[in-house]
Amino acid sequence: MEKSSNTPILEARNLHVERAGVTLLDVPDLVINEGEVLSIIGPNGAGKTTLLQTLCYLMKPTQGEVFFRGVKVGFQLPPFEYRKRLTMVFQEPLLFDTTVFNNVASGLKFRKLKGMEIGKIVIENLELLGIAHLKDRSARTLSGGEAQRTSLARAFAIRPEILFLDEPFAALDPPTRESLMEDLEHVLKKANTTTIFATHDRMEALRLSNRIAVMKGGMIHQIGSPMEIVNHPVSEFVASFIGIETILSGRVVTKGAGTFIASISGHNIEAIGDARVGENVMCFIRPESVVISLDSARGLTSERNVFSGTVEKIIPVGPYYKIHIDCGFPLAAYITNDSCRDLSLEVGKKIKASFKATAVRIIGKNKGISKDRE
Repeated sequence: MEKSSNTPILEARNLHVERAGVTLLDVPDLVINEGEVLSIIGPNGAGKTTLLQTLCYLMKPTQGEVFFRGVKVGFQLPPFEYRKRLTMVFQEPLLFDTTVFNNVASGLKFRKLKGMEIGKIVIENLELLGIAHLKDRSARTLSGGEAQRTSLARAFAIRPEILFLDEPFAALDPPTRESLMEDLEHVLKKANTTTIFATHDRMEALRLSNRIAVMKGGMIHQIGSPMEIVNHPVSEFVASFIGIETILSGRVVTKGAGTFIASISGHNIEAIGDARVGENVMCFIRPESVVISLDSARGLTSERNVFSGTVEKIIPVGPYYKIHIDCGFPLAAYITNDSCRDLSLEVGKKIKASFKATAVRIIGKNKGISKDRE
């Protein structure tokens, strides 16, 4: 995604939601900048929808404040006036029992726009979402993907200052989801609309976002750019949720100049970072950083970590395979279909797995603070 401005459009302070004595949301501070796409990711029950509904004042917080362009919602800015400046698209499209055209026009009619202007805006947004040919169709006859496109066209038609998306692709089949995501990516770039997007799919978030907030238990555990989240997770939970397959627990046994060696299940792994001898660390290794070769292979390599292993599992994942390896510790790798065939990989085969010291990301268990270094 393109960079957003550094001008805050929405800010939450000490946001807390409690129901029946149970804390559903606890967000001390959150700032959304104008023009950015912020994805909120996390497992089911993490508090994503609660955060969205609280930010757009569909749910009143137990305590805390929401500021829109520096103005406090509910005090200086009445909630109904605030909500007129934003829109929300839900997982299940909520459409009126009328034509696609009239659904997309509904928000414009509420805003008292005139007929010719309404028609121009509606057609423009139907074309953006690829459904202009459906304008006279009844909403009742639409497929799931067509209905969600109609819902998005209606949302963009009113030119909201903030767009809230609550898992808009979750109910769609993979081909429909991919097609709609491509179009949404294009529209977001063109409109430069500030967007807050809740999803449990990390790939959606990585693809569409300027920043990602990772949630669990009603709390934001980490927030940053996609590269920061992927390359510098601050906890085992964040690392696991964003797709780091290999998470290893070890103890630092040797320290060098900007490097150290950690003992993991009796094997030494070299990493880049600042860690003390005797310190417990969590080591994260992304599967795309792992190189697989035949156990009989010879030759020089720049990888500092080379281990013999046995293939335990081979899982096809679209254009590549995920390989689970037993090296005395578990290790996961991604390889292409061609590489899997060339290496004649099969369960039980002996191989070599290698990765650079720079590919190992660490968190000190004692401090709970990220120690990642490039």
